[in-house]
Amino acid sequence: MNDLILGVEIGGTKLQLALGQADGEILEVLQGTVNPQDGAAGIQDWLLGKIPSFLNKAKNYKSRVMKIGCGFGGPINSGQGEVLKSVQIRGWSGFPLKDWFESNFNIESIISNDSNAAAWGEYQKGSGKGSQNFFYTNMGSGVGGGLIINGGLHDGRGYGAGEFGQTYVPDWTSELAGQPEKIENLCSGWAIEKRLRKPNYVPRSSLLYDMCEGNIQQLNSKDLAEAAKEKDQFALKEIDQVAFSMGLGLANVLCLTSPEVIAIGGGVSQIGNLLLDPIRKYTAKYEFITSANRYEIVPCVLKESIVLVGAILLAYNQTQDHDTL
Repeated sequence: MNDLILGVEIGGTKLQLALGQADGEILEVLQGTVNPQDGAAGIQDWLLGKIPSFLNKAKNYKSRVMKIGCGFGGPINSGQGEVLKSVQIRGWSGFPLKDWFESNFNIESIISNDSNAAAWGEYQKGSGKGSQNFFYTNMGSGVGGGLIINGGLHDGRGYGAGEFGQTYVPDWTSELAGQPEKIENLCSGWAIEKRLRKPNYVPRSSLLYDMCEGNIQQLNSKDLAEAAKEKDQFALKEIDQVAFSMGLGLANVLCLTSPEVIAIGGGVSQIGNLLLDPIRKYTAKYEFITSANRYEIVPCVLKESIVLVGAILLAYNQTQDHDTL
């Protein structure tokens, strides 16, 4: 078997390792979590504890790991492989992640923003396959974005691009009309949970209140989906408001970049068509005429492996680029 690539996903709440082939096929996966309160140090300890034995699994395939491809949950300097900052986990600002991997494991490493990696993976192996212009966004712990333009990953000047979750829409949670808020602060899993767990936000008449037996600190987006399936009016309204913010933002993406396919992933997207259909509705409502009937909004195909597949492919592609210079 050919040499393998170690894929690494470092998210806000999720950690994953994978052994993968050059074509993105994944052979082995290890998932884990750490306490977010432990910060960057807790994640680094997990990686130091798990990666050595995971690398040894390459022997089962009569191979070795030639490269590490990492998708990191936050903005990075992709040329240097340095973390600019994590907006979710403390301790990452200015961290030389590429150097850290290479000094600890003695394997050349390629660091990408996790949404860029996911976008590339979904474009190459998922719902974006065959398109020229493609946009990916995730609704997970945060909200990210990745752009494929004319068949290539658009990374701006090397400090990221397509940061969909950091763009602004009207804040429907504010008492001040027209107040702006970031899409991430309205539509991410953490934002939804924060609202649901706010005292007096969920009415006692809602099924959600019964589902958690009055302990609102247990509520999450899965509970919201279950209540919406039962036609709970509060849950349906909450999902509709989230869909409004997403749809308005995606209409702006269409206007600026004209993708043929928009793919939505992340844990919140698992709500399914109860969420995707109103997102499609609001996107169509606010789209510019040039986009009408010229795009589709679909769920991601790669699901939990999306960042790993993209990180592996990007690591291999960069190897190929160097080989041809």
